[in-house]
Amino acid sequence: MRIHFLLPGLHRVHRGAEVAFEAVATEIAKLGLDEVKLVGSGDPIPDRPYDFQRIGLIPRERFERAPKFPPFRSESIDEEATWVLNALRHYRSRDADITLTCSYPFVNWMLTRWPPGGKRPAHVFVTQNGDWPAYAENSEYKLFRCDGLVCTNPIYFERNEARWPSVLIPNGMNPERFSPGAPVRARFGLPEDRPVVLMVSALIDSKRVLDGMRAVARIPDAELVVAGDGPLRDQFDALGKELMPGRFRRMTLPLAEMPNLYRSADVMLHPTFHESFGNVYAEALAIGVPVVAHDYAVTRWIFGDGYPGLVDAADSDAITAAVSKAIKEGKPDALARAAAGAERFSWRNIARQYRDFLVEVHDRHRAARR
Repeated sequence: MRIHFLLPGLHRVHRGAEVAFEAVATEIAKLGLDEVKLVGSGDPIPDRPYDFQRIGLIPRERFERAPKFPPFRSESIDEEATWVLNALRHYRSRDADITLTCSYPFVNWMLTRWPPGGKRPAHVFVTQNGDWPAYAENSEYKLFRCDGLVCTNPIYFERNEARWPSVLIPNGMNPERFSPGAPVRARFGLPEDRPVVLMVSALIDSKRVLDGMRAVARIPDAELVVAGDGPLRDQFDALGKELMPGRFRRMTLPLAEMPNLYRSADVMLHPTFHESFGNVYAEALAIGVPVVAHDYAVTRWIFGDGYPGLVDAADSDAITAAVSKAIKEGKPDALARAAAGAERFSWRNIARQYRDFLVEVHDRHRAARR
């Protein structure tokens, strides 16, 4: 098959969806059975086993203060629109047998409705950023189409399996990189004499980074480190100066440095109420870092029932208590779970699940066209 992954941020940023697509594409290409191509806005990366096509865009940071109205509901959709305008001129879907994206609305529309009346390859939508395009029937969501749906958590699968040909496949991590190891705090300028609480998150409302800071601020001497960026950066810095001066920092790191940052933390906090999957869960699990997160169906599916760090994240006191407990006694339990987590969420295993589903979708699409 000729498999094309399309996402505006590919090879330019290292958010969860981009990391997932690049990892799955790499592992499928290594099998040597298919022609794999990624289409994004970054530059080609040497020694990757797939082809890459660069299409430019206007980055979302330029749209943070732009007016919001349907379908331009966020700066990420504004960015996507500029990328698609360029892609319509430079990308040829007829060169693919099957396409994948997790970007809606404009990338999905381009791959399922353009050119009008023309023959198009089979299209798979991946719920990396949510499944509402697949089931919502209002506004621009009623124009959603796909030939197959990859659901990244069981809630999405149960909600959509009767609507679209669907499969449940989690995200993952590279166990060769994300594995237990010694902390290297000096590399990041982190203190050796106080506990380090890590949040790996975009600075946006849905991630609840400010709520996490409020909970950590009540733990004496705890150092809060946030690896990420976003429009709440100024509010984060201002709140840190107010609540925990000298005990917080914000940083952005190359992807290759993230395993060492995890190893340097005593606990990872992720207080969002909802994630499509959350690569950070699998990464922290495989490295053996205790995790404190919201207790709901997705995190129970990832960590297992009874995981000690799952709490009601709406309760700030509960977050504080869980983080404090994880700092004092959570490391041995987390390390004991690391090997099983690494095996379950290995990108190699996950990519094989993807390819099996892509074969099914491609064969069904080809039979329908006949």
